[in-house]
Amino acid sequence: MRERGRTRRLMGLGARTGGALLKTRMGGQADWRALGEALFEGLSELKGPAMKLAQIMSQWDDLLPQDLADELARLQRQAEPMPWPRIREALVLQYGDIDAHFKEIEERPFASASMGQVHRAVTQDDDTVVLKIQYPGLAEVLESDLKQVKRLMRLGRWFKVPQARLDALFEELAAGLREELDYLAEAKALSRYRERYQHDPRLVIPEPLFELSGQHVLAMRFVDGTPLRELENIDDERRQKVAEVLADWITEELFTYGELHADPHAGNFAADDDGRLVIYDFGAVIPVPKARLKAMMQLLDATIKHDPMAMDEALLKMGGRQGQGAPLSLYRESAECVSPLFAPGQQDFSDVRVHRRLRELTPKVWAAMDRLQPPADTLLLSRALNGHYWNLVRLQARLDMYARTAPLLAWARSPDQPS
Repeated sequence: MRERGRTRRLMGLGARTGGALLKTRMGGQADWRALGEALFEGLSELKGPAMKLAQIMSQWDDLLPQDLADELARLQRQAEPMPWPRIREALVLQYGDIDAHFKEIEERPFASASMGQVHRAVTQDDDTVVLKIQYPGLAEVLESDLKQVKRLMRLGRWFKVPQARLDALFEELAAGLREELDYLAEAKALSRYRERYQHDPRLVIPEPLFELSGQHVLAMRFVDGTPLRELENIDDERRQKVAEVLADWITEELFTYGELHADPHAGNFAADDDGRLVIYDFGAVIPVPKARLKAMMQLLDATIKHDPMAMDEALLKMGGRQGQGAPLSLYRESAECVSPLFAPGQQDFSDVRVHRRLRELTPKVWAAMDRLQPPADTLLLSRALNGHYWNLVRLQARLDMYARTAPLLAWARSPDQPS
């Protein structure tokens, strides 16, 4: 990856993005689809942290202009793969003599993303495996790319986000990206999750092959499955089964083990022929302290109860509100948007009325940014939960969230135990 060329192109994309935002802020109409097309073309080729940031943005379907969200979503589905000769460089760096380890490696990847791509291979022992290969030179350009991402994030000041808060958000994002480059850490996470859920017959987690893995290549046993984004077309019963397992797994992760799979990219999930949920990628797993969980559930409790004062109190406790004057009317509208999903009985996550109301609420949220601030230590957590929510939307899930959350809300209302 050539650093100067990357920097120039990233700066150009940043200027184009800033121009669109400025035009909108001044009352004009930005061409969001043209901007999205430019970002797709540029970032798909450049790969790396900036593309990862755009993928993160694309998961916030309810916050972005529709045309921009649609274009960025393409980065989740059809990012351009890196040519095989460059990928082979990474394999040689990892293994030396590739033929000593593999009879065959498919040159065409069956998945490509921001930080690496996945190739199927056959070992000398005739085992079918997948190799997650980090793009050559990515570690070297990471810090340079992050500098450009930080410049892009300064656009947040136009929406009244203080520089100190932007810096804190950037540091959490940067830490997450640096951790994703450590494939040995991901192999250990795969092993930990396999042991944790070995008795749940509804889940499949690929086995990491430590003898074939290293810092820049992760080897796993091949597990076939239908990608989550293609499950919209399968029969409803099977789709609902997968959605239920996904919701159960997220809840258990959070409230039993205090961790969360923090990369909800739809390509990281699939269903096998038996309807089991397959989870492929564990490059981003974050700890979630009980105090943070309790504060978030207290906010949800207040939201469901349509209690704007309690919502404000919970946000203050989380560090998500500052300045003078609580935006109580905004809280009330937010509660009206969110609470229907938690009414007794099965609720339909594909109900477009919920999404429409959230999108209509977005400009009011931006307008209140002088008082509402995203807590820096919840950036990855919020992004992950939002992404998992949209995966349930894609599955057209029908879930009884009232029954699921009732014991958790009761726990959040309980007094804290003395340490």
